[in-house]
Amino acid sequence: MLLAGSAGNFTEWYEFGVYGAFATVIADRFFTPAHAAGQSGAGPLVATYGSFAVSFFFRPAGAVLFGRIGDRAGRRTALVLVIALMTLATTLIGLLPDRDTIGVAAPWLLTLLRVLQGLCLGGEFGGAVALMTESAPPARRGRHGAWQSFTVALGLLAGAAVAALLAGLLTPAALHAWGWRIPFLLALPLGLTAYRLRAGLPDDPPAQAPRPAPAPTTAPAPPEAVPPLPGAAPRAAPRPALPPFPGAPPRTPATQSPAGLEAPPSGSRGSLGAPGAERPVSGSGAEPLGTVEGRGGAGPAQRPGPVGTGTAVRGTGPAASGSAPAPTPPGGSGTARAVLLGVARIMGWSAAGYTFLVVLPSYLQATLGASFRQALTATALANLGFAAAILPAGTLSDRIGRRPVMLTGALGVTLLALPLLHLLQDPAAGAPAKAAAVLGAGATVGLLAGPGPAMLAEMFPARVRCTGLGLAYALTGAVFSGCAGLVITALTAATGDRDVPAYYAAGTCALSALALAGLRGDDHRGPLR
Repeated sequence: MLLAGSAGNFTEWYEFGVYGAFATVIADRFFTPAHAAGQSGAGPLVATYGSFAVSFFFRPAGAVLFGRIGDRAGRRTALVLVIALMTLATTLIGLLPDRDTIGVAAPWLLTLLRVLQGLCLGGEFGGAVALMTESAPPARRGRHGAWQSFTVALGLLAGAAVAALLAGLLTPAALHAWGWRIPFLLALPLGLTAYRLRAGLPDDPPAQAPRPAPAPTTAPAPPEAVPPLPGAAPRAAPRPALPPFPGAPPRTPATQSPAGLEAPPSGSRGSLGAPGAERPVSGSGAEPLGTVEGRGGAGPAQRPGPVGTGTAVRGTGPAASGSAPAPTPPGGSGTARAVLLGVARIMGWSAAGYTFLVVLPSYLQATLGASFRQALTATALANLGFAAAILPAGTLSDRIGRRPVMLTGALGVTLLALPLLHLLQDPAAGAPAKAAAVLGAGATVGLLAGPGPAMLAEMFPARVRCTGLGLAYALTGAVFSGCAGLVITALTAATGDRDVPAYYAAGTCALSALALAGLRGDDHRGPLR
């Protein structure tokens, strides 16, 4: 389960890492050069990140589309379809002619392929996280969910590493002419491997909503008398009741059971209701107030009320009448509130992650004048720190809870983003100090990414888990990740303020910290709903 779920994540995020690493090259090959239209130097890069952002805007639609498939037809069906389409789109980007060959059609075709990738990525997260967390025991759910984020980090790291390797092996002219296509074409064998792993998963039934408990029935009527067969001996008359013992109170219908047995006196230890109320007969179809879960589909046990009141203290189960509430529909207000709360809790993870892991190489080149190789080295170090922190953070959240681990990450980014950027901007700072700062930035984001998938999975019931957690993640990506490069590059060019990336990451993480403070401390202990 872990391998099948994480292999697709690796392939898809490898491509995103490649796109971020080659953003400046793609801007030159597919979008109008700055000197041709009299634009500023940031114009083509803004257009490149615009196509990057458009794909994110389609991720919510993909989350709903493939999430509904996963919730209704099964997790495997959705995941197989997602990886097949994603591999196709990535391979076609590697084969796509540039603007020198087909003119203005090139950027439009590139954007259409990015849209298809956005749809697929929207469905990937919900299906993969549901698969990995549902197959995990409660004590290891955080670690299993962290594999989703871990393979995302590995994919981004692999994309940056391949780009750095090509930059070292090829001349700048060859890299810009055709070398940038190689990483996209490598996604084909990776995607086929992930497809085979997912196609080999066992068939899983679609998630079902809990069935309501059957309505209580009245006691069955006594069977009608059956006439004797012809020639049969006449039936004997019923035996008369024995006379009472001397001094015993006379029997009355109110204190005599239907079967001729004594009922317990009113207010005795055997009574469940008001004085004089009868205990329901076992097998009659009526259930006492203390119904135990598992009998006839009824809900959890309810405590009897005070003796003589005839009431029951309501617990967490259905009402005392025995009827169960109708299940909340997938699009109900409860699910919508959970989606919005999930967005608030992970917006810092999303924004800071893309700022430090994807946008960083282009920012270093366009704003700080770093070389292509220096920018890729910094990105690789940030991804190493990110990947190294994810699994320990997920494991730690299984022990102490999701809230303290994720709050530490959100507050860490809020406090350290600006000092980190100033260190990178300082020409007097040594390379070891800058490397340590970039590693630390990635590790801090890893504290959010490790427990994040399990935290989202615990917010939704099984019948809407793929759709709910996928939609929360996709909406966050559309607003705070896909727009990260566009917003940072455009604002930096418009204002001249080189601290824009730090403001963006710190502001979103501060808001996430407020939402994370409301997490329950025991969500990680119980089973999934």
